Amino acid sequence: MAFAPQSRAPILPDRVRSIGGQSFAFLPHRFLREGFLCSLTADEQRLYLFLVLAADRNGLSFYHYDRIAAILEMVVDDYVEARNGLLAKDLIAFDGTRFQVLSLPTKPVHRPSRALLAPRDLEDDDPATVRQTILASLADPGRRTPR
Repeated sequence: MAFAPQSRAPILPDRVRSIGGQSFAFLPHRFLREGFLCSLTADEQRLYLFLVLAADRNGLSFYHYDRIAAILEMVVDDYVEARNGLLAKDLIAFDGTRFQVLSLPTKPVHRPSRALLAPRDLEDDDPATVRQTILASLADPGRRTPR
């Protein structure tokens, strides 16, 4: 069975994106093709997309952390963890007030897997334990999980 070649024509020609005198955010195709997207946590993906959209032509943005957290509906701890993750993966720079989205490094940095040894590790990173904790708390709303 032969397949017809995919058409490169737009599906909706009257809705083709254009810059039109406005700023225009972009992500290089390498971001997806070479594994940068899958190297990020969900919160890192959200923050990175926000910073790309907010950036000027030099990759700079000036949003304050509390505004970013509010827009992304993140608690500050999650924002800090995502920001630090993007810094560690060499995708952004931060000087305390400004962000810069950087050109992509040579290859993505993947979070190394680690053994889950302590009960706290399991509570934080094991999907089955997290599910069990959530179901137990729903069954008994007064129950508090030990930390």
